Amino acid sequence: MARLILTLICVILPSVAQANTIYKCRKDDKVIFSQTACPQEFSQHKIEYQLGVTTEVDSDKKDIRVDPLQALLNSQSISKEKLLQLLDGEIYRLKQENSYFEILRASELQKLERKRYWQNQEQSDPEYIKEMNDINSHFTTLSVNNNKAIQLLNARKNHITTEASPNAVKESETH
Repeated sequence: MARLILTLICVILPSVAQANTIYKCRKDDKVIFSQTACPQEFSQHKIEYQLGVTTEVDSDKKDIRVDPLQALLNSQSISKEKLLQLLDGEIYRLKQENSYFEILRASELQKLERKRYWQNQEQSDPEYIKEMNDINSHFTTLSVNNNKAIQLLNARKNHITTEASPNAVKESETH
């Protein structure tokens, strides 16, 4: 009986997973919708439905994805202005994340304080002190890691701006 149920699940799950994807096949004036990939002579659009959102993608075109981290590290692939903008955006995001960590730390300490109050523990209770130190060290570690990343990004940003400045001086001297 268990084998039968397992077999049914294995058969039904792939069809359920595919139910969220439909292919729109076009050839001349004909449009056909299919749950399988279109034949070669048809152009194909992939329509996906997930969490109430429908997206249609031309799946004939090969999508060349650029890793954002690689784009940041390889400054030749994007302009200096765009690179500076991306660096500023990442620095801002990390600062926001640090602010969020402080909010979470305060919330966790408040929960710990409530727990201590309702369990009638003293503030000098070793278990309370240990939990408080664990919370503080966890969020301090997260903030320190973000601050290190911010320092590295600022150093990279300064390097790019100083690298761009001599070029601007040379161009102004030639004109």
